[in-house]
Amino acid sequence: MGHLRRGGTIAAVLGLLLATLTPVPTVAGREPRPTLRNPISTEFADTFADPVIVRGRDGFWYAYGTTDPLHEGERVFHRIPTARSADLVHWTYVGDAFTADQQPPYAAPGAAFWAPDVRFLDGRYVMYFTVTDTTVSTEGGDFAIGVATAPTPTGPWTVAPDPVVAPRPGGGGGWLWTIDPAQFTDVDGRKYLYYGSYYGGISVTELSPDGLRAVGQPTLVAIDNKFEGSHVVRHDGYYYLFASTANCCAGPATGYSVHVGRATSPRGPFTDADGLPLVASRAGGTPVLTQNGNRWIGTGHNGFLTDLAGQDWLVYHAIDRADPYLDEPFGINERPMLLDRLDWIDGWPTVRAGAGPSDGPTAAPVTTGTVDDRFDRPTLAGWRVTGGSWQVTGTEAAGRLTGTGTLVSRRALGGDLRAETDLRLTTADPAGPTPGGVAGLTLGGVAVLVDPGAGRLTVHAGGATLGSAPLPAGFTGRDWHNLAVEVRGRQLVAELSPARLGDQVATVSARLDRPVAGPVGVQADGPAEFDNVSAARLHQPVRRAVPPPRVGGLLPAYSDEFDGNTVGAGWQWVRPDGQVTVAGGALRWPVQSADLVGSGNTAGVLLRDTPDGDYVVETRLTLDLGEETVRNYQQAGLVAYVDDDRFARLSQVAIWNTRQVEYGYELPFGDGLAYGGNIGGAPATTTWLRLAHRVDPVNGEHEFRAGSSRDGTHWTWSGVWTFPAGTTPRIGLVAHGGTEPAVTAEFDYLRMYR
Repeated sequence: MGHLRRGGTIAAVLGLLLATLTPVPTVAGREPRPTLRNPISTEFADTFADPVIVRGRDGFWYAYGTTDPLHEGERVFHRIPTARSADLVHWTYVGDAFTADQQPPYAAPGAAFWAPDVRFLDGRYVMYFTVTDTTVSTEGGDFAIGVATAPTPTGPWTVAPDPVVAPRPGGGGGWLWTIDPAQFTDVDGRKYLYYGSYYGGISVTELSPDGLRAVGQPTLVAIDNKFEGSHVVRHDGYYYLFASTANCCAGPATGYSVHVGRATSPRGPFTDADGLPLVASRAGGTPVLTQNGNRWIGTGHNGFLTDLAGQDWLVYHAIDRADPYLDEPFGINERPMLLDRLDWIDGWPTVRAGAGPSDGPTAAPVTTGTVDDRFDRPTLAGWRVTGGSWQVTGTEAAGRLTGTGTLVSRRALGGDLRAETDLRLTTADPAGPTPGGVAGLTLGGVAVLVDPGAGRLTVHAGGATLGSAPLPAGFTGRDWHNLAVEVRGRQLVAELSPARLGDQVATVSARLDRPVAGPVGVQADGPAEFDNVSAARLHQPVRRAVPPPRVGGLLPAYSDEFDGNTVGAGWQWVRPDGQVTVAGGALRWPVQSADLVGSGNTAGVLLRDTPDGDYVVETRLTLDLGEETVRNYQQAGLVAYVDDDRFARLSQVAIWNTRQVEYGYELPFGDGLAYGGNIGGAPATTTWLRLAHRVDPVNGEHEFRAGSSRDGTHWTWSGVWTFPAGTTPRIGLVAHGGTEPAVTAEFDYLRMYR
């Protein structure tokens, strides 16, 4: 999701860029692995929101962002700004996808283009993007999904005359938020588009074979009023729907984060790690990425990529809480592009094993293999022909390997590795009959071959077929695809995909007799072209998550079981509420028609002092908010409280038709107040809530991490809010947000642990 207005052109800077980028060596030795430091967009932009990254057919990586100025003070809106990198660490701006006068005929004057999604489909690049205003309505806000195509990652882009998804009237008035597109190609070759946001939810529709039109009926896959910014990948047989939640753009109080659900079909139903559906009123969603107390907040709207070692990465934007706005306070949020490792632990994705965004040097993605050739030089010095005829053809900027037979690297490899190539089968006449033959990769004595004639992706060794998987119906091999082969021990997995973005059209596994050893090569029985051939040491997966906050022994002096008949000693009121009662081992508090947010400050707060140092506070809250009905914004829960203008509130809350655990945060900023929220796990009628406190040993800040549970045993930990050093936060209870219908919050206890 993004902001507004116009931009420049991409062609003017390409010559300079091509002159300054260093070519990747044909065969590289092992070198010290470079480091990455976020944000990765620093060298070309102050802000680069809603980012996605694709690997171009030229071997470089391309990033695309939403319409915004790139720099503080610039005030020029770039229409899909684009950057290019050889190593995913150092980036150069290469212009904008669209000129100031280039827009779809249905776009209203002044419309912006948000949240691009770029794929390589059927031999061309396809960009889906949000059009913020169209000619359908003069009211504005009639969002649509547009599409454009190009022969290269930098254009020139040709905009389709019709939207992929047209503006949709909302049942509650206005227009549904038809934004944030994300394309996905399934194993049967069918193309899908995910789109939507808080008003209307996230839906998926099938696309026409060319990917330019929606066909059939859409399916809702994530509930409204909770999710936006979808992105789908296929991993180990599941479809994973990544989606962002909470407000993208609340400046220093932005709590945007990424959650996920998975399904066995691209149309869902998607459920989280606890089995909770993403379309329910108490919607599920397992956290993938959330703020951890360092400078980065608002970590969301993600893309996905895989490096040459097979390690997955999440690209996303975030906000530096010390510099949240591009220019004036409460203007455009400054959201640079970040990149962090994506791990898969027990079948679920998580950034840096659950550690969250990095703020310091980390190991960079692997972008050069031990064997690595982009065929941008007219030589095969690193290769040996063992059969047939091979040559490098094309221009320096668009070279490729052409031939038949077998070509192997002069360098032998062994151990766990990943090899990949872009390939296509050809005929002398591109418009002629379907190409014949097979083509693929060889690793030692193992061959992984794409065989369109048989309609299979196959694994062969020693004259035997070890594994086979179907290709999509009608697959010809004429268009470029990426073939990636990973070998770990004696287990081989090969994937064929159009864009190497978790969008495999075929996956095959095989058990080998022995680990692979020997050269890496390409093989073709019939005319074929190859490009971007590489082999790198396979990444070592992280299999254990970082530990959650430790809950130690009970601190009775700071706890209360509510086993008396009055609010006991040790509690202090801010705006006492005479309706609160204590009886039967619980504190009962009728939800007030009041609030803490903003300058009104009418809600009561019941507070306790806290111990020094680290501790965890917990309560068990019963609050029957029902489901589906609108009862904004009744809530109750815990609060870490400095004063009425600086607090972090963890509550079960009704937000329109949903019931969520929201971790809201207010602080003074500029001449006013900023408020935003971070979303935790799904609530139940009875929900356990925790705040884990620590003092940062470097800067003395108070950090409070939120946790919630539906059973008191299995906990979902979400984001961190911080308070300045020198403040003295107290812990308290709150129950407010409205009295229609009347409902009472029941707190069974408040316990502190160390």
